[in-house]
Amino acid sequence: MTDLFEPLTLRGVTLKNRIGVSPMCQYCSADDGKATEWHYAHLVSRAIGGAGLTMTEAAAVAPEGRISHGDLGIWEDAQLAGHKRLVAGITAAGSVPAIQIAHAGRKASRMAPWADGPAQPGWQAIAPSAAAFGDFAVPHALSEAEIAQAIADFAAAAKRSVAAGYRFIELHAAHGYLVHQFLSPLSNRRNDAWGGDFDGRTRFAEAVTKAVRAAIPDEIPLCVRLSHTDWVEGGWTTEETVRLSARLKALGVDMVDVSSGGLDHRQKIPLGPGYQVPGAEAVRRGAGVAVAAVGLITEPAQAQAILTEGKADLILLGRLLLRDPYWPLHAAAALGRTEALKVPPQYERGWNTLGRMTRDPAIAAPLPPL
Repeated sequence: MTDLFEPLTLRGVTLKNRIGVSPMCQYCSADDGKATEWHYAHLVSRAIGGAGLTMTEAAAVAPEGRISHGDLGIWEDAQLAGHKRLVAGITAAGSVPAIQIAHAGRKASRMAPWADGPAQPGWQAIAPSAAAFGDFAVPHALSEAEIAQAIADFAAAAKRSVAAGYRFIELHAAHGYLVHQFLSPLSNRRNDAWGGDFDGRTRFAEAVTKAVRAAIPDEIPLCVRLSHTDWVEGGWTTEETVRLSARLKALGVDMVDVSSGGLDHRQKIPLGPGYQVPGAEAVRRGAGVAVAAVGLITEPAQAQAILTEGKADLILLGRLLLRDPYWPLHAAAALGRTEALKVPPQYERGWNTLGRMTRDPAIAAPLPPL
């Protein structure tokens, strides 16, 4: 039986448990893609909370690949200093630092969801085809040369991620962003080698995966986030996700992070506890690859059951950790796993009433100074 607090080894990296911080956009960079004090506080606090893996929000591989002006970026060396500080803080807190690299495609050039006032000047979004997402601006359809540049941008971003010290790389191919746009027949209307049938529509995802895998050391795990279904008739399907996942595994992908939706505004998502877990289970069993499950997983017993029943290998948490950064520690107490209740010495007096508690040996040094 796989335990929620059992280590997970992928290539040369070992997570101390099966709990990870899911990528969550913060929209707080100052139009330059650089990490801020907010990013540091947000990510390091969740690493201190006990997550085995702490992943950044989607970091854009090109300026035009940002969802908004406030998105984190990894498209130029000037952004590395901020990423190195994030890595140092996450590592000092005992978690594995991870980054998600992404390109928004036709969903780019937007305001932060809470923004008021006039919109900032935007930029031309790009996509496989000149087909808009809902009422968004019509994107520019990529040429062959521009497709090659996008692939190169992902590879360069992966190299920078390694230079920054990240130990786990996730390629974002879900939620209606550029790679997903190539996968789905709803957004990919090309009739050349990059569209049409399954082989054509998956060609970009496979090319990006090959380029990223070649750009990072063998010991670094590569994960790909996929939307296992568009939740729209005629769109990308779970069966296609299983087929693609098997191909990605053969290309050196170590884990598939199984999410869903985000490509088409007509989607009808059956929200409920663990609503995306069936997709994760289908990929794990059908493609024979390790998977991460995400989406309305909120209770310790629920997370443990997903692992016990062999439906996933890693549990990624998003909104839940926004409410409770210390959920992993609370879960250890709730499941009677007090030996896994390991906290920094500075916090011991706040946790020792929950049972036998030990210091986390992974936290070997003070956090980097502000």
